[in-house]
Amino acid sequence: MKRPLAYITAAWYGGDSENAEQAARYCRAVYEAGYAPICPALFLPLFLNDPVPQEHKDGLDMARDLLQRSRVLVVCGHTVTESMKNDIAVAQRLGITATTLEGILTVKGQGRPRNRG
Repeated sequence: MKRPLAYITAAWYGGDSENAEQAARYCRAVYEAGYAPICPALFLPLFLNDPVPQEHKDGLDMARDLLQRSRVLVVCGHTVTESMKNDIAVAQRLGITATTLEGILTVKGQGRPRNRG
């Protein structure tokens, strides 16, 4: 079975290692729910230098392209940042379903939210 692509968006506040750990937890939960997670925050910092304006722009462009290819946008965490609002608006404009991580886990559990930390 081919897994549909699920783009992960969240508030990324920590350093790269803290963000990567949180992103990996979100990706694992989405994977377990039957999707192929896509999380630019997990891999773009490995090779892009965000303080360089062109690389920052390239990262935004790559992330946007990945969102466009996704079946669903998964909003993770309990805070919504401007960047996340932008992801949600783009998804809406493109007709991509947006849901929360809790929503995906509830559907996967057939109505029973799974406890994730």
